[in-house]
Amino acid sequence: MDRRDFLLQGTTAAAALALGARPPRAAAPAAPGVPADSVRAPDRLAWWRDAKFGMFIHFGLYSAPGGEWNGKATGSHEWMRHNAKIPDEAYARLADTFNPAAFDADAWVRTAKAAGQRYLVFTTKHHEGFALFDSAVSRYTAMHTPFRRDLCAELARACRKHGMKLGWYYSIMDWHHPDYLPRRDWEQRDASGADFGRYVAFMKAQLHELLTKYGDIAVLWFDGQWESTWTHAAALELEAFCRRLMPNVVINDRVDVAVPKEAPAGYRRAGDYTTPELTVPERGLPGQEWETCMTMNGNWGYAKDDQAYKPAPVLLRLLAETASKGGNLLLNVGPDGDGRFPRECTEALGQMGAWLRTNGSAIYGTRGVAFGDAPYRPGAATQPLVRATRGAQTLNLFLDAWTGGALVLPDVRQAPRAARVLGAEEVPLAWERTPEGLTITLDTRGPDTPLAVVQLQFDSALRIGG
Repeated sequence: MDRRDFLLQGTTAAAALALGARPPRAAAPAAPGVPADSVRAPDRLAWWRDAKFGMFIHFGLYSAPGGEWNGKATGSHEWMRHNAKIPDEAYARLADTFNPAAFDADAWVRTAKAAGQRYLVFTTKHHEGFALFDSAVSRYTAMHTPFRRDLCAELARACRKHGMKLGWYYSIMDWHHPDYLPRRDWEQRDASGADFGRYVAFMKAQLHELLTKYGDIAVLWFDGQWESTWTHAAALELEAFCRRLMPNVVINDRVDVAVPKEAPAGYRRAGDYTTPELTVPERGLPGQEWETCMTMNGNWGYAKDDQAYKPAPVLLRLLAETASKGGNLLLNVGPDGDGRFPRECTEALGQMGAWLRTNGSAIYGTRGVAFGDAPYRPGAATQPLVRATRGAQTLNLFLDAWTGGALVLPDVRQAPRAARVLGAEEVPLAWERTPEGLTITLDTRGPDTPLAVVQLQFDSALRIGG
């Protein structure tokens, strides 16, 4: 779009904010003497902590080319403009043909619901700067394309209809806006007159729209915060701004910069939880709330050249591993340029949902278990990998491979009142307390499932170790 339009809109937004424009649903004022940004819900993370499994959706202008520019693969497809060093005016022309005619918000949410996912996070604006919602401060949006629809509004309605928690991804970095700095190091676009403060006002205006026009928003998932123009002070101020609009919104830590090596006393990083990407921490992150974000193949955005989709058994083991270490799994789908989920994604998600309908009690609302002494099979040369989650009086054991015989749990000294294989109650189990720990005897016949769960129920509070 024309630079003057952007500057005019940014100036208008800055003026509105400077004049103290108030959101229509502002939070109640803080108690006397308490800063507004310190007002926090009693436990806004409670639902998120119990949800365990969410859907990430990366969709934007990059979805239609699917990682190809001038017939060549660009790699990391949502980063295609940067990777292929595409001039802004050339890349922005993708908006002229943006028309995902098969987009069906209801179908997307139904897919997430059937997969057993409890929340959905959607890329309202990625690094490319193109917004998928109706914004009064920009014409670089889906509303000014042949599509002419507000995807965020349609998703919000579908999520309300199906009882799905909704989250917005929003990139602090913006490769299109004339006031965003720094520019790409390869870019020739003139940056004279650019004003990062004006960009921040524009960003706040868009976040105001996202937090006031679409009903309850459960999560704000920030990204692109690592460039030199963004600061810790700016992060704290932006967090406070968002909390004034929606006090209970859960915010990830990518709103803030990295913690300095010499953090001063009282230092607090903005955000509620941290976000390891494409990995599950080896030992979890004790003492922290965290969520692993993971692709189903090797890309976040739709990739024509990437068919290496993870099969459902791999994804189920990933979910169990994440839950067993105390985290959430945010699993990504990159719809194609027409707005369709790849078939491989819907099939795998459907299989995960079928497994969760049987085994969900071992995932939802549970907490991780870190065994001091790992479960083992007496005398076996190869020991099984056993992950576990727990409830107040329940222990869930995930068995990657079913092997009959004894399984000793050295860290469990209580005897359960009941034990069963979820979804296969006919498979016999026996148990006894021994000097080595609780010993479970598994039948040689295992259940027909990609990931078996043995659930132990106790009469009193579960104790692990000690």
